[in-house]
Amino acid sequence: MNLLARRRFLGMAATAAVATNVPRAAAGAPAGFSPETQASARARIQRQHLPNIPLVTHERKEVRFYDDLIKDRIVVLNFFYAVCTDVCPAVTANLVEVQKLLGDQAGRDIFMYSFTLRPDADTVEAIQYYRESFGAGWTFLTGKPDDIEHLRRAIGFTNLNPEIDKDTTQHIGNVRYGNEPLMLWAACPGMANPAYIAESLAWVMRPDTNHVQAP
Repeated sequence: MNLLARRRFLGMAATAAVATNVPRAAAGAPAGFSPETQASARARIQRQHLPNIPLVTHERKEVRFYDDLIKDRIVVLNFFYAVCTDVCPAVTANLVEVQKLLGDQAGRDIFMYSFTLRPDADTVEAIQYYRESFGAGWTFLTGKPDDIEHLRRAIGFTNLNPEIDKDTTQHIGNVRYGNEPLMLWAACPGMANPAYIAESLAWVMRPDTNHVQAP
């Protein structure tokens, strides 16, 4: 079994294990206990970690984070600064290589999104220029500062050290990826080998992935 097939198998096995253990947990639960269903678990994850905040794309299109970008999709998420001389350019250039490796899956089966961490400074024109300077083919977004901060915290781009976390020059250069309907989420370093990142996405892929259009 090759590594790609093995990742898919392990992902399906983990999902099956959770599903088969629900009746057992319910059987030993006290009277009146109601196990969480897949639908309720998905709704809870959305409320806690996938806020439906308003955003604006590099094309000036108004979208909602959950409804328009995340719901029913496999996604790759990261944050950046339009003016940065450290980790941001390196991660963005790396993700361009990932996009190349994904081929026609990018924008069809897998959707990539980059969010500015400095919406007060990064205008639509700024994120347009940043995107074009790297030849990136995915969606870049900005929004209101409070909404962006809410999003950053909700999806886990934070540092446990509060002093470091509030220092905007030391943001985490990770990439988070996931299959929203199947509730499969993981993360990896944004500077990891592009082939490793592309291969890691197989963990959240399924053979019956729907082909949908980007917003």
